[in-house]
Amino acid sequence: MNQTDSPPVLVTGATGRIGRIVIDQLLDAGVPVRALTHRAEAAATLPAKAEVFTGDLTAPESLDPALNGAGAVFLVWTAPPRTAAAAIERLAAHVPRVVFLSSPHRTPHPLFQQPNPMAALHADIERLIAATALRSTIIRPGMLASNSLAWWAPAIRADRTVRWPYGATETAPVDDRDVAAVAAQTLRQDTHAGGDYVLTGPESLTQAAQVSLIGDALGQRIPFEEMTPDEFRNLSKGTAPGPVIDMLLDAWSAAAGQPAYITTTVADLLGTAPRTFHQWATDHATAFTQSPQDSEGSEGSQESEDL
Repeated sequence: MNQTDSPPVLVTGATGRIGRIVIDQLLDAGVPVRALTHRAEAAATLPAKAEVFTGDLTAPESLDPALNGAGAVFLVWTAPPRTAAAAIERLAAHVPRVVFLSSPHRTPHPLFQQPNPMAALHADIERLIAATALRSTIIRPGMLASNSLAWWAPAIRADRTVRWPYGATETAPVDDRDVAAVAAQTLRQDTHAGGDYVLTGPESLTQAAQVSLIGDALGQRIPFEEMTPDEFRNLSKGTAPGPVIDMLLDAWSAAAGQPAYITTTVADLLGTAPRTFHQWATDHATAFTQSPQDSEGSEGSQESEDL
């Protein structure tokens, strides 16, 4: 599709699992895109139609070239919090609109109500945005379907039993592509200014059931074995920060015994039903059997700089 005469949209987190898809969606809709990365070599992984800028949220002045003349920003905060105020001030001085990828920390469900550093950071950034003249849209995805790659793919690739805590806890995994589609739509349409959208998948599934659905997508049975929280902490040492492990365990524990929180927001905004977890697993089946180095693209993987 030919690009429109509208001002470009700046996408931060451009090489991450959400931002990268947002870029494709905007380009497909004819919207000019600027992609921000703090690694110049990352430009090789981005579409040729995207204008690539090197900048860093920890150095807000480095954002100016990418912000000048932009009409909106897709903000994915992946930096330490110390420069958040200066970065938001920089955005407000250059662009009229921001779409912020946050989390459902205001949602009245125990899965999302456990204190954690990421929720606190998101809340602080939302307050900073609200204090400016920026017209903002807040997007709050729940559990991402692609988290299962980081959690369970190593055991599945090694043909081992998936051992995990709180297997009976239910979540409603949302497909990264649906999150990106909502983000792209809100970036294209100024009518979403002021919107606050919680995004989930269409069904409440136990974690054990999600592993079983991955097995269905692969055409094999994947054994699942419950582990204790202490076992999970010990096995996770060195693979994730302690506060992240505690956050997950607290959330799964608090949500045990009740259905997942589900919204119709994806369908309401896009006019199509959100993808099921089984569909996501089927579409990403090879990512569970190939080594990460052999899998193409950044979709479905947590990169060092971006979400």
